[in-house]
Amino acid sequence: MVGFCDADYAGDRIERKSTNGNCQFHGENLISWALFTAEAKYIAAASCCTQLLWMKHPLEDYQILENSGPIFCDNTDDICLSKNPVLHSRVKHIEIKHHFIRDYVQKGVLDIQFIDIEHQWADIFTKSLTREIFVFIKKNMNMHFISK
Repeated sequence: MVGFCDADYAGDRIERKSTNGNCQFHGENLISWALFTAEAKYIAAASCCTQLLWMKHPLEDYQILENSGPIFCDNTDDICLSKNPVLHSRVKHIEIKHHFIRDYVQKGVLDIQFIDIEHQWADIFTKSLTREIFVFIKKNMNMHFISK
């Protein structure tokens, strides 16, 4: 299992809202995704973590045991925040419920890894993309148009 998360901080030019998106894969198959408005990229990473954990439990019922899957994030601050509890005193505005991601990283259940923006599949949920980039991401997400 693998997750991707991204956010567009205050990208809405009218209301200055942020858009966060994440998607989760089992193998090459897109299993779930989420799109929502929120305050920060770290919250998007926490949402992605929640989805991966939710996916992991039903698989265990079928004796499909997944090792810790990476969450790919293009923000190094989020990665550092999830691995270093000392930094949490600097981000008091993020509610404690979102810091549970740190616990799962420390337990080795999940791992947050950096990914460059050319391979950030969650961009399809958070940004206006050129047609070429949209088609490239859609292809890599294993998504296909099905006609009626």
